Amino acid sequence: MLEIAIGRKSFADRGGRPHVALAGLDLNAAPGEFVCIVGPSGCGKTTLLNVVGGLDRDVEGRVSIGGAPPGAGTGFMFQEPRLMPWLTVLENVTLVAGPSAAAERRARELLAAMGLGEVMDAFPGHLSGGMQRRVALARAFVIEPKLLLMDEPFVSLDVPTADRLRAMLVELWQRCRCTVLFVTHDLHEALALADRVCFLSAAPGRVVLEVVVTLRRPRLPADPAVQAVHAALLAQHPQLLAGLAQPAGAERNAGCGSGGGSCR
Repeated sequence: MLEIAIGRKSFADRGGRPHVALAGLDLNAAPGEFVCIVGPSGCGKTTLLNVVGGLDRDVEGRVSIGGAPPGAGTGFMFQEPRLMPWLTVLENVTLVAGPSAAAERRARELLAAMGLGEVMDAFPGHLSGGMQRRVALARAFVIEPKLLLMDEPFVSLDVPTADRLRAMLVELWQRCRCTVLFVTHDLHEALALADRVCFLSAAPGRVVLEVVVTLRRPRLPADPAVQAVHAALLAQHPQLLAGLAQPAGAERNAGCGSGGGSCR
């Protein structure tokens, strides 16, 4: 179980003044659950991932993963692939797993499954943007993470490439059943991927609404059922994407598990 209880997270802005990014944020995720986090720009979504991942420990609050603090067993995927240009594709993937035969075997299997078997010895600069994202996705899964943190990993990609990567992500997640926290600005994407969507308020960010998504997989953002749930949510909460909704805890189910698309 991932348990997040942040009383306050602040830092100095560019003018040196204190800025409160998160306050009163409580969020739990069950083992193997896929949770998407949606909120307005500047609401603290990336800050939340940094805290959960243990990259930022200067926070009033507590994060635990199965009773342990953040750290080992956590995978990351960021907005940019962040590949090392002087390392080959295979070396970039194995970099996070250590020099072991088992890690190299997993890396080769992942890359082959992603259609990158013929470019394992290439350098990132020779790959397209979509291929680089596939390498980053393989790197995130090669450690067989218990927790995967994803910060808008498919932003700026064309629709077919993004849909292909989303399908790969879901397939890998269903295979390893790690817990996923996925940050996105795109509500269609969140509804296509998540078991549950958590909406944050404007800064200081806190959870203002949680929506359980029961539409059957596989789903695409453009699917009619996803579009119907999207429309119903915004009809109920017109300012939801601006961070305004009913109080946290007013949880609603989205979809009916058979493609219905109603929120109840």
